[in-house]
This record gives sequence, C-alpha cells and structure tokens, in this order.
Amino acid sequence: MPVRGGPTDDEALSLAQMMGRRYKACVEAIHVIQVKRDLPIDADMSIEIEAAEKLLDDVERRLEGSETQIESSLLQARDVGAAIVDEAVQTRADAIVLGVPYKRKFGEYAVGQVAQYILKNAPCLVCVVRQPAEAP
Repeated sequence: MPVRGGPTDDEALSLAQMMGRRYKACVEAIHVIQVKRDLPIDADMSIEIEAAEKLLDDVERRLEGSETQIESSLLQARDVGAAIVDEAVQTRADAIVLGVPYKRKFGEYAVGQVAQYILKNAPCLVCVVRQPAEAP
C-alpha cells in the first residue's frame, strides 16, 4: 500500500487492514521519495527521509494491536509508479491498495500519472480507493 501522507491514505489503510485480516496477509506500507533527474539517485534527501519515516511510523502505529501484520518500506526512485510496481513484483504482492484523490482536469475527473502507471503495469490485483467527489 503506497502512502503519501494525504487524506486518501486513511480509507486505503482501512481497506488494506481489512484485507490483511481476512486473508491473514501482511500489509506493506510503502513511501517513495521521488528523486529529481538532476540529482544522483542516492542523493542525500535527509529532510524528505525524516518526514517519510515519521509517516511510516504513524501508519505502523495505527495498525499496532490489530490482527494485521504491518511492514514498511522507504524507497528513493526517479519514477514513483515504477518503484511501486517493482516492489510489488519483488515481494510477490497479491494486491496493491491505492488511495487516489478526486481531481478534475479540464472539467473531467482525472487519475494521476502514478495511479495510471500502477493500473496499467501492476502484476497483481489493484484496489483503488477514490476520495469522495467534491460538492459542486
């Protein structure tokens, strides 16, 4: 389950927890720090890493005491979607639970590039939890 620290994480985490409990599976929370192309891939991003570690600690704390086993991973990559799909391949994930915001682009609902990449390339089930539409 990719986490970004936004409002979509809550519902996605609830679904991932429910699935983990039902199938007696481990939930892996992943945060990807995107590295700009003008920086080396292993660039010192200590500020971003510190914030990401706090986010992942919070996710682990929220599932603490539940019947769901939780692990977390922090990755640095140029492409967030590709990093998530690669992690799913490496860990042989059964599913990716993806929270997406409700965004409008040119008056129409639009899914971001990361979600599009995951939906197109994931080797497993992808469960999308979309944030409710904003009232007009």
